[in-house]
Amino acid sequence: MRIIFAGTPPFAAAALNALADAGHDIALVLTQPDRPAGRGMKLTPSAVKQAALARGLPLFQPGSLKSPEAQAELRAADADVMVVAAYGLILPPAVLDLPRFGCLNIHASLLPRWRGAAPIQRAILAGDTETGITIMQMDAGLDTGAMLSKAVVPIRDSDTAASLHDTLAAAGATAIVAALANYATLVPEAQDDAQATYAAKLSKEEAQLDWSQPADTLARAVRAYNPVPGAWTLLDGVPLKIWSGQAVASADDLKDPGLLRAEARESAYAPGEVLHAEADRLVVACGSGGLALQEIQPAGSKRMAGAAFLAGRPLSRGARFGA
Repeated sequence: MRIIFAGTPPFAAAALNALADAGHDIALVLTQPDRPAGRGMKLTPSAVKQAALARGLPLFQPGSLKSPEAQAELRAADADVMVVAAYGLILPPAVLDLPRFGCLNIHASLLPRWRGAAPIQRAILAGDTETGITIMQMDAGLDTGAMLSKAVVPIRDSDTAASLHDTLAAAGATAIVAALANYATLVPEAQDDAQATYAAKLSKEEAQLDWSQPADTLARAVRAYNPVPGAWTLLDGVPLKIWSGQAVASADDLKDPGLLRAEARESAYAPGEVLHAEADRLVVACGSGGLALQEIQPAGSKRMAGAAFLAGRPLSRGARFGA
């Protein structure tokens, strides 16, 4: 097929490379304009732009697709289909209607669950045991179009947003190649709006750990916010990022009888209070259970193991996180 491809981050670059490797004619690649990045805030090309340049593909970086000039560029590509993956710009109705077979989206969830900007993180936060890829026909709504195919991906207890992203990127690349190969036989399936959930964009504020929540909930939050925006808390009023943590449910897990009761809120320990602070273990009380902090990043420092943090910043039982 003759394809216009629209995408920006590494998730999309995986699909672009797969489509090119499958022999499709990539008539035009759309990606967002270069953005400042890094400490020097240097203009940096997107992952999709880098992939397109490496393959010598035609590239177009409009700031919007609403202008007649941008739409004329797309029309001139004379594409059979437009494939969209995490592009980041709205496609107006005039653009949706340009390709002969419309526009297809590679969405990182099993629609209609987790429509929206952050489906990977929201699935982990919710404790979902599986997610996946949906190839859908795009319409004017937010991830509301008819579904053409799905690929299920399990969510492992060890998955962070970063690791699940990489798994889904590979699954999405495979799924879009298969969908185009079998496009004539695919039967569109309407989404059940009553089953829809919304994956709202992430914010730094929500990534602040609420120690009154159960330990399992906080452990999922640490995984979901890794790497962006990064789960964080306060210690003596100074922000501290938590990159890895494990829920501790009982005293047996700590091998310290009497230290942690079944429910922290029924014990003498307040949420956020340090339960255990020795060379090999740093555990903080939660609304129920405790969270063992395995990898930490103090403000202005590099990531470090909990043991290394304690070596430089000894804490006594009863010290308080979150304040």
